[in-house]
Amino acid sequence: MPDLRKKLEDALTQPGGASSDFDLNADVKIPELELTPAAVLLGIRAETQTVILTKRSARLKHHPGQIAFPGGKQDPTDPTLTDAALREAHEEIGLPQHIVDVLGHLPPHQTVTGYQVTPVLALVHGDYSAIPEAGEVSEVFEVPLAHLLDRANYLIEGRRWQGRRRLYYTVPFGPYYIWGATARMLRAFAERMA
Repeated sequence: MPDLRKKLEDALTQPGGASSDFDLNADVKIPELELTPAAVLLGIRAETQTVILTKRSARLKHHPGQIAFPGGKQDPTDPTLTDAALREAHEEIGLPQHIVDVLGHLPPHQTVTGYQVTPVLALVHGDYSAIPEAGEVSEVFEVPLAHLLDRANYLIEGRRWQGRRRLYYTVPFGPYYIWGATARMLRAFAERMA
């Protein structure tokens, strides 16, 4: 992919608004509630052109075993959403902040659990060995960027949730079932990169 940085910077300038876990479910009224600010790192390894993802620990109370970006809610000590994403990535997977080249923010994503999640788009340069935080992360893995940018790899699936069928995006990769908010944010990113 020629000049990855330029393509990513161009994607940040493309039109397009926020997304939500409700996008594929027109019959569901989006609840009006105060959303908790959060940020995730959509980190792309520059040398391998792969996206860093995590598998959440099975011991977690919320979303155990699910695939996610490193990230989490903005703490009072985080001056910005970017700071929150970088802090969380360091805590969860040992990603050193000095090798992360932040390019900007993608539009936020509203989750059914009441978070407004801002993806922080960044290039990760140089050698890095992941150190999963055992209490939160069971595995750190990477998915080729080309796989995630190919919109043909995205499927719409559904399951029953709160008494009704809820549709959501998935983008499977090998043994990894990437779905829900993570897949929706990746799909929005793929649309901007098209």
